[in-house]
Amino acid sequence: MRSLVRVRGVVQGVGFRPFVHALAVRYGLAGLVGNDPGGVFIEAEGPVAAVSALVEDVRHRAPALAVVERVEVTPIAPTGTAGFHIVPSLPYGGGRTLVPPDAATCDACLAELNDPADRRYRYPFVNCTGCGPRYTIVTALPYDRPATTMAGFPLCPACRAEYEDPADRRFHAQPVCCPACGPVLSLVTPGGAAIPGDPVGAAAALLAAGGIVAIKGLGGYHLAADATDERAVATLRARKHRPHKPFALMLPDLTAVSLLCHLDLPAPLTSGDHRSGDGFRDSVAGVLTGPRRPIVLLPRRPGGGVAPSVAPSDDVLGVMLPYTPLHHLLTGEVGRPLVLTSGNVADEPIAHRDGDALARLGAVADAFLTHDRPIHVPADDSVVRVFRGTQVPVRRARGHAPEPITLPRPLPRPVLACGAELKSTFCLATDRHAFLSPHIGDLENYETLRAFTGGIEHFRRLFGIDPAVVAHDLHPEYLSTKYALGLPGVETVAVQHHHAHIASCLADNGETGPVVGIALDGTGYGPDGTIWGGELLVADLAGFRRAGHLEPVRMPGGVTAIRQPWRMAAAYLHTAYGPAADNDDGHSHGPTAGRHAPYGSAPVGGLGVVRRNAARWPAVAALLAAGPAAGAAAPLTSSAGRLFDAVSALLGLHDTVTYEGQAAMELERRADRTVRDGYPVSVTATAPAAGEDVLVIRGTDLVRGVVEDLGRGVQPAVIAARFHHGLAAAVVTAAARVAAGADLGTVALSGGVFGNMLLLGAVADGLARAGLRVLLHRRVPGNDGGVSLGQAAVAGALDARRGAVGRPPP
Repeated sequence: MRSLVRVRGVVQGVGFRPFVHALAVRYGLAGLVGNDPGGVFIEAEGPVAAVSALVEDVRHRAPALAVVERVEVTPIAPTGTAGFHIVPSLPYGGGRTLVPPDAATCDACLAELNDPADRRYRYPFVNCTGCGPRYTIVTALPYDRPATTMAGFPLCPACRAEYEDPADRRFHAQPVCCPACGPVLSLVTPGGAAIPGDPVGAAAALLAAGGIVAIKGLGGYHLAADATDERAVATLRARKHRPHKPFALMLPDLTAVSLLCHLDLPAPLTSGDHRSGDGFRDSVAGVLTGPRRPIVLLPRRPGGGVAPSVAPSDDVLGVMLPYTPLHHLLTGEVGRPLVLTSGNVADEPIAHRDGDALARLGAVADAFLTHDRPIHVPADDSVVRVFRGTQVPVRRARGHAPEPITLPRPLPRPVLACGAELKSTFCLATDRHAFLSPHIGDLENYETLRAFTGGIEHFRRLFGIDPAVVAHDLHPEYLSTKYALGLPGVETVAVQHHHAHIASCLADNGETGPVVGIALDGTGYGPDGTIWGGELLVADLAGFRRAGHLEPVRMPGGVTAIRQPWRMAAAYLHTAYGPAADNDDGHSHGPTAGRHAPYGSAPVGGLGVVRRNAARWPAVAALLAAGPAAGAAAPLTSSAGRLFDAVSALLGLHDTVTYEGQAAMELERRADRTVRDGYPVSVTATAPAAGEDVLVIRGTDLVRGVVEDLGRGVQPAVIAARFHHGLAAAVVTAAARVAAGADLGTVALSGGVFGNMLLLGAVADGLARAGLRVLLHRRVPGNDGGVSLGQAAVAGALDARRGAVGRPPP
């Protein structure tokens, strides 16, 4: 028999054709294998059992970097020809070949790197079909060497022989090279002048002396410093304008990681249906050493030897292992942990072009360890947590992008989703493939906006997608919204922020709903004009109903309150205890003045947050007292993030912050893990003007519990734990009531606040005990980095619904 076998998925540039060739030789089959715009095609001729065995191996034993989505087998007429051949790629005709992500150096290449007898000994660009650059060097399709940034490096005879040999692991490995024909490493000054000597050795010496080196990686430049040198790390913080946010570390191996961090994490859930992770169970060691090589956030051991400024006041370290030959060489030469942080300043995107890197990082780095292989598109490092044996993405970029997410239903028309403002990503989707961009950053400056728009154009060309529908956030001032509304000839769809969060979780799990969605984050524009962020939705991909939320309070100063959590403490105290009794002399009056002032008889007058901000308190109190009259100066919010900010300020942890989520992260860090009780929180029902009751979780109950414990002298660590458990129990209670009322058995969790592992665990456990099935994010972040996927899924579902009754013209 002879069969035509079509294989679709990430099957080009990953050694799939030589894999099939080896199978055919093993099973004694004749035929051919090649690439075409849809993936890989195989014609296999021989005994039925042998052909079936080949198909099974293709389905279930593909190369490590391959992702087989679909295998289609069709009988065809036998030809009787002998031999099995790898044939040239068919011309690219607009199909959607899936580009593989960049992959960490494999063991075989690492062995060559360290073998003095090998011709690639200590060559920092060794790679094969199982590893090396992919997405970041591709300029066009089909994925062949002329359409990559390796086009300018003609193969030497030895490399060409490997490239053309079907039995060699470098057969059609597009980045294949060696010292005779490949890129060249150099160490240069910020002015671009060459520094003599071995580049790796000289860079290591500079790092050991306390210098800062910019290093060109797969997807852009990093800034490196000796992580054990406090002066060097503090200097990097000052030059990078990053005062507090933790730095990532690169360590040479798992042994080094185990000396700094705990690799044994808590056990998985024991009840309920808990969906998360790649393959459900991921060991920390497996994630660290796998081909994606993300930064993994791990609990740190006491001491450990890294400088205090690496992660100030944080008991978590972000660590990764080397993922390029250059990183292996450098970490081996330095022999100590390295800070390896994105090559940018403040909130700019990562630098990836050589000239731009010299210009933007010249005042930060003392030298540049660089090379002449261009990076076509940037990709920052991915970041994950391992939650109870499963991966929870925090930032999706290198190692993952542009691997598509398979949507639960095909889209009627191609969609572009423009994402949110923070942790920006975009998503291009067609049929059942959603191509999520790598993490771009916050759309707050020109450089990031340029990376956003340029990335969209590159994806459109690369995947041949011309969107007919463009989805965007409801917020009219987001730059992503303005970009979407400025595109000509497309139909635009506004998607509410928290609906997009829940839809993202559904799409991530291959489901359509309906579910009870719990979306907890910092900011999202609500249809009612208020700022949402603590939401319970009954939702599917096409729509949602707001079934519950956190008690609204005002945000005095608007976005200023995000940077100054003490303002949210003032807002919650005002809501919980009534207005402050201040007059124009700035002092409190009344029968309890000086003891319980400024909130009447409430025991809060002596709170540190009031004393520390006494000079600014009256102005904020006046805004709060104005209520609706304050307008945009004090909008209402149901944000869970702002509640965390308020409690953090009440405990004296952070009155102000220098990066998003800082106050909330410190509150989680301080919580005593031995405490299991929580503050009681009421969940009440309000009847809107029309429709079903909406549940309100009274966050002021939590604040009252915090204030009362502070008055009793309870330790902040105990208070922080009781806050977490009280909030989690209230969320579970509300979700269970909504689920019962809507006759639903599944709950989806999304939003940046669920990056808090203590809260996530408590909510997931509570829901499981209530007999509810829990969906978590497993391939895309639950924070705003996953919003664009949710927008695309919603836009597609709405498009399908409209198409069923006749679609209006754009």
